[in-house]
Amino acid sequence: MTPRSGILHRLARLFVKPAGDDRVPVASRAVVDVDTSAARTGRTATVEIAPPPRRALHIEYAPDRDGAPDGGEIVWTWVPYDEADGRGKDRPVLVIARQDADRVYAVRLTSKAHDGDRDYLAIGAGEWDARGRPSWVDVEQVYSVHRDGMRREASALPRDRFARVAAALHSRYGWSAGR
Repeated sequence: MTPRSGILHRLARLFVKPAGDDRVPVASRAVVDVDTSAARTGRTATVEIAPPPRRALHIEYAPDRDGAPDGGEIVWTWVPYDEADGRGKDRPVLVIARQDADRVYAVRLTSKAHDGDRDYLAIGAGEWDARGRPSWVDVEQVYSVHRDGMRREASALPRDRFARVAAALHSRYGWSAGR
């Protein structure tokens, strides 16, 4: 290996994440190991759920940088793939409501463009994406996230953008929105 190819190899390891790798890029763009086991299995697993009935979910914007997931916050957790075959990845989700003392309802974010797709709502860029890419919220899939299964709070979605997400969820599922 030449000195130049060695440098390129080390740089590639900083920016390229192999499929199925639980290491995630952080703001510095370095790659760090993340323990996602609490969100993968058992009582603290993040799970896709059927959308709750109309009166069972009340969307609320109540961000509070206290380490606990609150409505309007974007948190990171391991999210199972649609195939429900045990695979998934660490990704940001938007907390939309409290489920109980330990769990919250959330919808997942993606940086893959979905312009014109009725199941996705563009929310722009924010602190949750270290590369500053625009994001979309998947309003079709709802997740139950345990407080011990989330990795970290990434940021709070600005109130006006959260209101757009709440309106889309209200239109689709009939859930009420508060504050």
